[in-house]
Amino acid sequence: MINYSGIHHVSLTVRDLEKAKTFYAEVLGLKEIERPPFDFAGAWYAVGEGGQQLHLIVHEGETLREGEINTRDGHFAMRVGSYKAAIAWLDQKGVPYEARPFAKAGFPQIYVLDPDRNIIEFNAERYDGE
Repeated sequence: MINYSGIHHVSLTVRDLEKAKTFYAEVLGLKEIERPPFDFAGAWYAVGEGGQQLHLIVHEGETLREGEINTRDGHFAMRVGSYKAAIAWLDQKGVPYEARPFAKAGFPQIYVLDPDRNIIEFNAERYDGE
């Protein structure tokens, strides 16, 4: 049997690295971390304090997604400390989102698209909104 200790990283493909870096660092507030000198472009980010990472990989091809947010499509989720604060931050940054404060999942969820139409879920342990 495999003994898992957690998820180390999630990788996403992006077409415009500078646009993606602006989104993940300046809009979402993730901290860029050192990346090995691979022979392809990309960027790595720390997610939280537990050692999890997000890796961006430049790919010149088409993205798989054309439409709006579809929560049944592939995505990754990041747990946030406050649902209310996450909504306020996204509003301040002008990021469109789909909010599900009373989601069937049993915890509140927020979905956004990055510049390459990758779906990102933010969720919180509980709903702390008004």
